Amino acid sequence: MAKRKTKAKPKSRRPTRRRAVPVRERRGPLRWLGFIVLRSTTILILGTLALIILYTVVNPPITHTIWAEKRRLGDVDRQWVALEEIAPVMARSVVAAEDAKFCLHWGFDVDAIRAAMENGANRGASTITQQTVKNVFLWQGRSWIRKLLEAAITPAVEAIWSKRRIIEVYLNVAEMGEGVFGVEAAARSAFGVGPDALSGRQAALLAAILPAPKSRSASKPSTRVSQRAAAIMDGAATIQADGRASCFED
Repeated sequence: MAKRKTKAKPKSRRPTRRRAVPVRERRGPLRWLGFIVLRSTTILILGTLALIILYTVVNPPITHTIWAEKRRLGDVDRQWVALEEIAPVMARSVVAAEDAKFCLHWGFDVDAIRAAMENGANRGASTITQQTVKNVFLWQGRSWIRKLLEAAITPAVEAIWSKRRIIEVYLNVAEMGEGVFGVEAAARSAFGVGPDALSGRQAALLAAILPAPKSRSASKPSTRVSQRAAAIMDGAATIQADGRASCFED
């Protein structure tokens, strides 16, 4: 007899488990805000760093202060000039007037900051590097936000720029009169000479008006400005003699 073919029993199939697809967590308002702040801060840091590096070889075309004054007055007087074309006594004079330890610090004068804290608002503590940072990258004013940004950018500028570059940029962007920016425009406006022909007294007078260029005059100095200029002349000679001008002079 022929054997009957038995049907093979179908293999039982185990139910396959589907991998759980992770549900993307929705970002709440606070997470979105944190993301936006973090991204904006990163862009700001990278953009500022790129400008600092760029300005080692490219002269800043304009600053917020120059732009604001140009908008207010209609025009400003400014002409960029290389440090080699400026009388050396001019650089020494602004250092003597604004930051006698310019060659000795890394952007902040700790002793001046301590003295300013002890004397309240009667005395400033900003170094030339800090003032350059404020003029080139930030804006005028006394807000804490600007101060914090200034404190953050200053070490980067000190690390990337040379002291010669810092003083060169400072001398070209500093406000030295109503609508007058930079030593080239100031020398012509006040004394009718180029920046390379400035005498020791003329350079000291320009440095003497820096704290308040709109209310002080280098060409028609008050008794107070003249006295300050005399002290600056002595200071400029001192820092030349003791080596505190070596970092920005050949």
